[in-house]
Amino acid sequence: MRAGPPTRLRSSRAFCPDSRQSRFRHKHCHVPIGQTRRAGGCYIFVRVDETKPGMHLSAAGVSAVLAVTRALAAPFDLNSLLAEITAAACQVLDAERSSVWLHDAATEELFVEVATDLGRLRLPVGVGLVGTCARDRRLINVPDCYADPRFDAAVDRQSGFHTRCTLTLPLVDHRGVLVGVMQVLNKRSGVFGPEDEALAEAVAAQCAVALTRVRMTADLIEGEKLRHEIELARELQLSTLPAVMPTLPGYDMHATFLPASMTGGDTYDLALDERGLLIVLGDATGHGVAPAVSVMQMHAMLRMALRLGTDLETAFRHVNDQLAETLPTGHFVTAFIGLLDARQHRVRFLSGGQGPILHYQSASRRCLRYKATSFPMGAMPLPGRVSALEIALAPGDILALLSDGIFEYEDRGGRAFGVQRVEQILDECRHESPETTSARLMHAVRAFADGAVQEDDVTIVLVKRDGAPDA
Repeated sequence: MRAGPPTRLRSSRAFCPDSRQSRFRHKHCHVPIGQTRRAGGCYIFVRVDETKPGMHLSAAGVSAVLAVTRALAAPFDLNSLLAEITAAACQVLDAERSSVWLHDAATEELFVEVATDLGRLRLPVGVGLVGTCARDRRLINVPDCYADPRFDAAVDRQSGFHTRCTLTLPLVDHRGVLVGVMQVLNKRSGVFGPEDEALAEAVAAQCAVALTRVRMTADLIEGEKLRHEIELARELQLSTLPAVMPTLPGYDMHATFLPASMTGGDTYDLALDERGLLIVLGDATGHGVAPAVSVMQMHAMLRMALRLGTDLETAFRHVNDQLAETLPTGHFVTAFIGLLDARQHRVRFLSGGQGPILHYQSASRRCLRYKATSFPMGAMPLPGRVSALEIALAPGDILALLSDGIFEYEDRGGRAFGVQRVEQILDECRHESPETTSARLMHAVRAFADGAVQEDDVTIVLVKRDGAPDA
């Protein structure tokens, strides 16, 4: 490559396997355009896009930038990296102080994470020297800050520090994305000159790359934590579900559970005790481990209360009040809790926010809808005893409990599957087994969605009384 005139460095990329710390010193002498330097296993590739007479970067200056690159390759948490950047900028540029303002793209603001005596500050893009630098994405060299109207002296008054001169530089990564702004204050030997600008821009480019790397690493770590949490939540969910369907003479039953990719808090139970068949459908708010733990709490407390001989209403109230004490604010569990007396063919139930509850009547081919009997469990303590409702199941009747993942499943146009489509399938499958009906229902939901992503857990519990409807 042919050498050219002295060059202003705009950006660079670094790849550094060596993470040892270094001291930062520099002197100024000319480096040919396009030259690639290597130090301590670190490479810096200089991209040249602006030429300005009199701006030279020394060989020692390049070594200093490489030393910065090597040092910035070590820290993996944001605070450590920011501390390293501010220390390196002060040492390389012989400055008294420096700070890094990070760009919040969502609010178009800049905020300080690490800066001596400044604490935490936020300011809009376009305001002050830092905001102007971020807006224009250009270096600003101010030799006399108090003579510049863009300078805000309030920080000096708060900290007791006197700012004489500043270099303010945009931190732009290799994709052209604004990462933040670096500001260097008070050169110890006068004011910042053209040589300092060239060196500062090279340092800023390395800082931008390092900040991007750290943020990407943090995102990857967070993603791995989330994946692990989802797997744990899935295991917790599955551990609450019955391994096999109970056998109850005169009845057939089936349950389907299809968790969303982002685990939620659905659960169900079908279990026999001396009083009949316990039927439960629950759905906790949120995604991840917390809702899975919530439904496990509800499930365990409910089973214990009923095992101790508590009646349905008392068990419901005690479990609700316990959840109200333990769940975080804004968290709750919608739940249907019922007991089927197979001899009387009657279901007594309470529903905390779970609905609609569907009772398909085979004789009339109609579907009755029941609303929740109270607010969601755990939302607040119950002021008094809530009376259970009762359903009589005739031959061929179906009790259908479905989580909102069915009713609210949306197609590509944002339309919900709804209750009427469920009722239509129950009628079409009135002569089929609950297992076949459940499969038909899931097939209809998938066909309706037409490839739309499943946003919530899907749970179906069907209990059907055997026999043909009475004439």
